[in-house]
Amino acid sequence: MNKLKNKDRKDYQKLIVKHLSERNLKAFRETFLELHPTDQVEVFQSLELTGQKQVLLFLSPEEFSDIFQGLDLHEQSEVFNQLGFQYAVAMFNYMPADDVADFLLEMEVENADDILQSMDQEEANKVIELMAYAPRTAGAIMTKEFIHLSVQSTANEVIDELRQTAVDAETIYYLYVIDENHHLAGVVSLRDLIIAQPDQTVDEIMSTQVVSVFENADQEEVAHLIKEYDFLAVPVVTPDKKLVGIITVDDVIDVLEEEAAEDFDEFTASKGATDVNLTAFTAAKKRAPWIILLMFFGLITANIIGQFEETLEQIVLLAAFMPLIMGTAGNTGTQSLAVAVRGLATGSIEKTGVWKIVKRELGTGTMLGVVCMIVLMGIISIFYNGNWLLAFIVGVSLFFALSMAAVIGAMVPLVINKLKIDPAVASGPFITTLNDILSLLIYFSIATTLLDQLV
Repeated sequence: MNKLKNKDRKDYQKLIVKHLSERNLKAFRETFLELHPTDQVEVFQSLELTGQKQVLLFLSPEEFSDIFQGLDLHEQSEVFNQLGFQYAVAMFNYMPADDVADFLLEMEVENADDILQSMDQEEANKVIELMAYAPRTAGAIMTKEFIHLSVQSTANEVIDELRQTAVDAETIYYLYVIDENHHLAGVVSLRDLIIAQPDQTVDEIMSTQVVSVFENADQEEVAHLIKEYDFLAVPVVTPDKKLVGIITVDDVIDVLEEEAAEDFDEFTASKGATDVNLTAFTAAKKRAPWIILLMFFGLITANIIGQFEETLEQIVLLAAFMPLIMGTAGNTGTQSLAVAVRGLATGSIEKTGVWKIVKRELGTGTMLGVVCMIVLMGIISIFYNGNWLLAFIVGVSLFFALSMAAVIGAMVPLVINKLKIDPAVASGPFITTLNDILSLLIYFSIATTLLDQLV
């Protein structure tokens, strides 16, 4: 099945809505089920509530399970409330155990115990096992739907087995080999299996150099490992090397999206408040602590300005350049912050070294400072009747402010990372406020020193 283009999708949507309104079960199923699962999800999302309810009547729990998996958690919760209990139980039986566990945990489903007791026992046990793992660990995001092989099986026997069991597996491109104690012994790729002689045993064609992750490993570490090795999947093992599950690349994409969203929240000092489904009250409640904290930082900035009140009273014109110096320094610091956080996230800083990054950002800030200083001094001297001393004070202040802002933007996340704290906590607003304070100190210190020449 090929994914539809936008125009084709709209045509299908109109046709499906027509079949639903006419209660034409046969025509609806023929049209809807030939779509790619992704297109089925998008068509379902485009329907009104009555249309969605009609779809539930026309599709079996197995057929609808693919659609349910494609919805985000908020949408899943809304649809779940439309499902009958038995329909939901049957649907969960056909879904990967990790997706069921995520839904039951994230949505804190009230009748989760009843659902698990009514599910197929084997499927329920998988879900219960996954729900027991700590959040954001390899065990919590792994899937139990994988194929494992015995070392004594022949290539021909394995291929025959795949024909029967592959439909229920998350992936068949990597097949993991276990010994009699269920310990991970090796891995066989589908390519190796196909080109092997039919009578060759698995232990003759498998690779014993298997990269795996422990069940309590952080999900971000798993994502980096799969990215580094270009894996489609990675096995998850217990401390004694027993194979308990696998993590596939699609799970890792979800992890990377989640981590990116979290870092964005940290950068904007709005952690937990960026979900558009939150009410205005909830969003305000989550944002308030950050805004209040930044407000207190703003009081420090105001206090610094107050300390140089006499300087401002004598040369009021100095106030005109405060926003310029503060804003430019803040922007420079935020850029360096992004470089440092990204370097930590990708692991490139570990390869190049911390001091190399700091030196580079210092050099970058210095060069930016020189360029901005020259441009600004020229502009001020033209628009303020050749007042070169004022131009010198503002230009030199900007030079030092940008140089220091670049270093602070790079250093703060590196220090925070050393303290085992998420470096994204060094968010843009915090770095900006810190650089505001420093740039004002530099600006007024230089201005106060040269006050006699300015007056």
